[in-house]
Amino acid sequence: MTERVTATTTPYTIGRPPFRPGDDADFGGKFAEQPGDLNRPDPAKCSAQDTVAHASGLIRVLSDDGVASGQWNPQLDAETMIQGLEYMMRLRIFDDRMIKMQRTGKLSFYMRSFGEEAIAIAQTMALENQDWIFPSYRQPGAQFVRGRDMVSMICHCIGNTEDNVKGRQMPVHYTWKEGRFISISSPVGTQFSQAVGVAMASAYKGDDEVCISWLGDGTSAQGDYHYALNFASTFKPPVILNVVNNQWAISTHANLATGGRTFAERGLAYDIPSLRVDGNDFLALYSVTKWARDRAAAGKGATHIEVYTYRAGGHSSSDDPSVYRPDDEFKCWPGGDPILRLKEHLVKAELWNETRHTALAKKIDDEVMASYKAACEFGDLASGPYPPASTIFTEVYEEVPWHIQEQREELGK
Repeated sequence: MTERVTATTTPYTIGRPPFRPGDDADFGGKFAEQPGDLNRPDPAKCSAQDTVAHASGLIRVLSDDGVASGQWNPQLDAETMIQGLEYMMRLRIFDDRMIKMQRTGKLSFYMRSFGEEAIAIAQTMALENQDWIFPSYRQPGAQFVRGRDMVSMICHCIGNTEDNVKGRQMPVHYTWKEGRFISISSPVGTQFSQAVGVAMASAYKGDDEVCISWLGDGTSAQGDYHYALNFASTFKPPVILNVVNNQWAISTHANLATGGRTFAERGLAYDIPSLRVDGNDFLALYSVTKWARDRAAAGKGATHIEVYTYRAGGHSSSDDPSVYRPDDEFKCWPGGDPILRLKEHLVKAELWNETRHTALAKKIDDEVMASYKAACEFGDLASGPYPPASTIFTEVYEEVPWHIQEQREELGK
């Protein structure tokens, strides 16, 4: 009989990881929480008090054997689910190729979304195109959903002449105006307050726009997180605030960032409905985000979500996770792999098969390689050409201040 463990169990000391290198990682088996455990409240009538159980439990739709059930089942059609699977595969294959490029000196820096592909993709698919995205590092998949071209994304990572931010951001710190994808910030956490502010402005103007943002479990220990929740509680703007609890903030464990049982429960103190969702369950993520979007559109304000997942890879290409956790720890995660879980569900429903899956993976890989070659036509990391120095003065100010103009003239531009 398979042993189960609740997703809220924390049998270890605050600040101390459950496992260290050399330990045998064991999260206790499958989640005890099941798809039918939690009800789906009316989003237009739901209060924070109505979500006490949702903040301490775990919203799931896909069971361990790949069957979708419960009130949170979004009842998506086959086309939408297959599209979601393709987006997730696209992100993982893209990430794999880009990290290999970094390791061979063709990119200077990279961050993968390995194990977290469902988060930005499922959640962005549940939004409307006019909604604003305030991402953290591991939400580049939202750009695929919005239709950004791979060549454009790679040009940014290389920092060549077609980099849409002209080399003024670190690689993978994307920004994309056309997709309403706001620039990723290296000082983590700033995006939370920014999302609340834009949501307040949208509500003031009467626009049908919702903002969504993400930050990590470690960042939730910073003031930016609390500033955002305080304003969201007071002014009730149309915003969705996600804490991605992927167990690790670089090398410190998630239990260092909270003294409570769950991150979701923090939102209740701000009188904001708070949900805790299985972050490797594509259907559950889609469903809770659609619920939160409907609630915001009804004028009921913010929703606070803890996305419970696992960072399967390192923090970045500069990180070596083997020095602070067992190499195989991610293989023991009760939530499994988000891509494999949705694939299993589709196969079980006879909507997908291994032949189509293999063919799609090859097609995407070929597309990534072709896109990299196309991007290098505008310059590569080793030899350029790079954006000219004069671009540091462009697209920053509507009217260039006198002291900036002086600097530009000194540069001879």
